[in-house]
Amino acid sequence: MTNTSNITWHTATVTKSNRRIKNGHGSSVLWFTGLSGSGKSTIANAVSNELHRQGINEYVLDGDNIRHGLNRDLGFSDQDRTENIRRIGEVAKLFVDSGTVVTTAFISPFRSDRDQVRDLFEGGEFIEVFVDCPLEECERRDPKQLYAKARRGEIKEFTGINSPYETPERPEITIHSDLLTVKDAVEQILKYLQEKNMI
Repeated sequence: MTNTSNITWHTATVTKSNRRIKNGHGSSVLWFTGLSGSGKSTIANAVSNELHRQGINEYVLDGDNIRHGLNRDLGFSDQDRTENIRRIGEVAKLFVDSGTVVTTAFISPFRSDRDQVRDLFEGGEFIEVFVDCPLEECERRDPKQLYAKARRGEIKEFTGINSPYETPERPEITIHSDLLTVKDAVEQILKYLQEKNMI
């Protein structure tokens, strides 16, 4: 743990509000959470693509990609999962401060971790998107063959099989990805952002 007694916060001259005014739109984090195979990354990237098409500053933080770099030193123990989400929350906060709409696609299985990230943001900036898909459907899709490996005991502490997933209690958006097309999911999310005057 870093000793913060000798560290002083430096207030930036250019503010988040300045950047939002320059960009002509708000900034927020769309925090996609759900089981592996639920469609988080697919939908997050589709949303980001549409925002980009509309000229909105956007960026995607994807779970697997982040573990190739920033979080490559972390495993999948409960402690490492918590640290993984903590780091991503801090990175997402920087993006929001920059005036960007950032989409994150992480299983983030624990409510307490997601709530801790939510607390980093001002009201309305953290938008929890629960990609709700039955375990059976996620296993049927199994694009990375992770469920099959977990069932064979080749992957330990795999969410949904031998590690819990705690469903969001009050997500801002719920996407039933077993019932909706990706296009329908994107439209639902963009409608929310428009209603909140973020884009």
